[in-house]
Amino acid sequence: MLQITDEALVEQILLGSREAYQQLLSRQLPALTHYVVRMLGNCADTEDILQEVFLRLWTHADRYKADVARVSTWLHSIAYHLCIDYLRKHQRLELTATPKETVGGEEPDLLLTRQHANRQVKQALLALPERQRSAIILCHYQELSNKDAASILDVSVDALESLLARGRRNLKTRLGTSP
Repeated sequence: MLQITDEALVEQILLGSREAYQQLLSRQLPALTHYVVRMLGNCADTEDILQEVFLRLWTHADRYKADVARVSTWLHSIAYHLCIDYLRKHQRLELTATPKETVGGEEPDLLLTRQHANRQVKQALLALPERQRSAIILCHYQELSNKDAASILDVSVDALESLLARGRRNLKTRLGTSP
């Protein structure tokens, strides 16, 4: 069975297909959730941002341009701008407990060490300027290409690479690791 492309689903959404909308939502929601959680640093406001992203998909599907970006890139761009608006409006970063990971058979001291390291990385990442943080999240965690990440941030690929380099240097400094 052939899988319908995301672009074809957007075309069906334009025609009012709720099934296409549900299918695209189920495809894109996990990656967008990870992105928004990492950008905001908490899970509390993630749902509101994601609801707005998918509301815009439904109400503004006509704004999607297949010749400019992939659907996932377009949705990440919407999420990025909503996150930036949210962070600027609230001018705060909330550090909440990271979700507990369940790893069978792992020694408690190793688990605690890993959780502590994850918390330190999360705090260092949240302390970065928004654009550096987003560049690192998009390229490292979301595994988007530099071209797609640059499109989301509305910068050139060279500018994105500069953001990545500065962000990595800042992370190394904050985490106390040698360059």
